[in-house]
Amino acid sequence: MPDVLRNAWGAFAAGAVLLTLRFGLAEADELPSVQDFSQVARGHYLTVAADCAACHTDPGRDGAFAGGQLIETPFGHVAAANITPDRETGIGAWSDAEFDAAVRRGVMPDGKRLYPAMPFPYFTKMTKEDVLAIRVYLNTVIPVQRTVHSNQLPFPFNIRAAMRRWDALYFDPTRFTAYPAKPVSWNRGAYLVVGPGHCAACHTPKTLLGADKSDQKFRGYSIQGWFAPDITNDSLRGLGNWSAADVVDYLKKGHNRFEGASGPMAEEITNSSSKMSDDDLNAITAYLKSQPGHAAAQKPLSADDGLMKAGAAIYEDRCSACHKADGTGVSYLIPNLAESSSLGSREPTTMLRVVIRGAQSVATRDEPTGPAMPAFGWQLTDVQVAAVITYIRNSWGHAAPAVTVADVHNARNDLARSNN
Repeated sequence: MPDVLRNAWGAFAAGAVLLTLRFGLAEADELPSVQDFSQVARGHYLTVAADCAACHTDPGRDGAFAGGQLIETPFGHVAAANITPDRETGIGAWSDAEFDAAVRRGVMPDGKRLYPAMPFPYFTKMTKEDVLAIRVYLNTVIPVQRTVHSNQLPFPFNIRAAMRRWDALYFDPTRFTAYPAKPVSWNRGAYLVVGPGHCAACHTPKTLLGADKSDQKFRGYSIQGWFAPDITNDSLRGLGNWSAADVVDYLKKGHNRFEGASGPMAEEITNSSSKMSDDDLNAITAYLKSQPGHAAAQKPLSADDGLMKAGAAIYEDRCSACHKADGTGVSYLIPNLAESSSLGSREPTTMLRVVIRGAQSVATRDEPTGPAMPAFGWQLTDVQVAAVITYIRNSWGHAAPAVTVADVHNARNDLARSNN
């Protein structure tokens, strides 16, 4: 080989080695370290605990966390944002500080305010480290280019500038502070419930402007056509008659000896609590069981009441085959109406929905059978629906106001307009 060619080949080979080393080292530098992998796993767990998928993953479209799903609020619909790492339509171009500001303060990179349909009033309790761990995980999901127009509210609610006033009135940016007198596990449960779990978003009654009624924390609220029940330790309306094991079973399996989850709670269990650690579920339970109840005892309607007599006959004919004549159902399969504290809820929203439209209970790895409740709205008149629900809510020790024909009529109309 001529010297000039030999020299040229040697230079090329040397350059190739240098390029290989350069790009090899560059790739090695870009690979996540063991610590980074741990942060991704932590972020994934927190994303599950916060149930981000419930809003940001539209089951009708491809792409996890790509947004587009409509969230029903009392003021109209808001579409969940694309939170994949796409740089044009997602959050890929956001800095960590911008992501943290959106999650914990409800402020977008352009300064616009988020609506509390994005639960920043609860996420603000989280630590910055946990929020940025979620960001690390979201950076690993597949980017999806999907433009989402989140603000679909009617006038005047579509004016985002009004959120500055809402924030000034209702937003409390105080971070979670552990209670020194409480055990570590209890504090962990408190953090998960009030922060990433944002349980109050559904279970705490709201003002006309959508802010929490802080003096009624966790006492139940009608939302998206369901009633999120009282989750204090109240023995009449809440978790007072549930053991700690009952609460853990419900969160982990979707069923316990009293209830089977359906609706938004079934979705939460599927996406979130069924995938959480037993330690965290026990911690959540310890915190919830420590929340005092305040429900006042009521007197049930007399069995001789005409509505109760009609309801008893309808129950025997249409309901007793599954729920039994004494209302006890089948443990972990068919709800125990006789001992279900949620039946006495302040509002019959869930019962109206289930009787009229039916419901599918959740199926989980530990309880793979998710029984369905058939719809009876097509068979029963408004008068009959009112009667049977009134009977159930005033039998076996329960006591609640009678359901009216107008209640049933309004529920039918609301369900006809709803996509849920």
